[in-house]
Amino acid sequence: MSERTIYLDNAAATRLDECVLEAMRPYFFDTYAVATSQFGYSLGIDARDALEDARTRIAAGLGAAPEELVFTSGDTEASNMALKGVAMALGAKKGRHIITSAIEDFPVLHSARALERQGFDVTLLPVDGDGRIDLDALRGALRRDTILVSVQAANQEIGTLQDIATIGAICREHDVLFHTDATHSFPRVPLDARRVPVDLVTLSPHLIHGPRGIGALYVREGTPLTKWMDGGFQENNLRAGVENIPGAVGFARAVELVTPEETARLQEMRDRLIEVLLAVPDARLNGHPTFRLPHNANVSFRYVEGESILLHLDMRGYAVSTGSACFSRSLEASHVILGIGGDHERAHGSVRVTFGRFNAESDVDAVASALSDVITRLRAISPLGKE
Repeated sequence: MSERTIYLDNAAATRLDECVLEAMRPYFFDTYAVATSQFGYSLGIDARDALEDARTRIAAGLGAAPEELVFTSGDTEASNMALKGVAMALGAKKGRHIITSAIEDFPVLHSARALERQGFDVTLLPVDGDGRIDLDALRGALRRDTILVSVQAANQEIGTLQDIATIGAICREHDVLFHTDATHSFPRVPLDARRVPVDLVTLSPHLIHGPRGIGALYVREGTPLTKWMDGGFQENNLRAGVENIPGAVGFARAVELVTPEETARLQEMRDRLIEVLLAVPDARLNGHPTFRLPHNANVSFRYVEGESILLHLDMRGYAVSTGSACFSRSLEASHVILGIGGDHERAHGSVRVTFGRFNAESDVDAVASALSDVITRLRAISPLGKE
């Protein structure tokens, strides 16, 4: 067992940046009161000011107004709020048809299925071999009773980026609300709500070296959305519950620490790793070769099981993934790989490597060498050997 683990699963979770922790620290020990109005006591007013300052800074990164940002407990709650809130607001007024894609992350996919069990009609758009939806198929799926389209900005597993601007324009043309889950892309992949016609956006800092337990939903002004969580009247009465002020402050700092220079460095590491891994015999890239997240490399290797690769890499001190974090407790084939036309062998032979701020350039060559050696050794003893 290696003494030091090289962590390469930054699409599942990231190490908290010390600068983020320092920004949060005062709101654990000094200004720890519940946010109160201007007529409250000083600690509560200071907490309120910190919360609203964080909201303003995060909204600025999205080109949004501060009042359009609703803090949540994370991206899962934000996506649930988007789909179920729109369904509650428009289901009886306009229609009960929702469109999403077949490779969405589980918060969207399972929210859509939950609404389906309540009588909503859900259309799952297919994707091409690179994971991008067919825009003509989207146009064909829109109906008079369609109330919402939800298509992710970037796929959580294979890293494919969708054409959010065009999807939003199509939805706007048909007077249909558009939600996108930008958990894996914001703010590394710029999204300007002033220019892109998107009505709801799911955000989270836990993949950009920010805190867990905090997220946000962008809700464009005028978007019909019904509160679905009972309780207090926080967040403009759209989300009940005491605000996570340290989390909001950390969220804002995490967004500000992401720079174009850092993103370019991660992309160079991604490209170099993909180039080396595709030189391995019977290797195949999963996801779009260019329209993909800057830090994501996902490759399938024939004649080996991804679980075996992960185990051997772990013993050598490398932490990678076979797909999205949600699959770690399941032996089912990835719905994403199956969705892009892959079979069970391709799904189970996939390895996802995702880089983060604390990865060094030397990690690329190290994991590439380890992966190549592990695959060679496993294939030598594999019952799946070439026919």
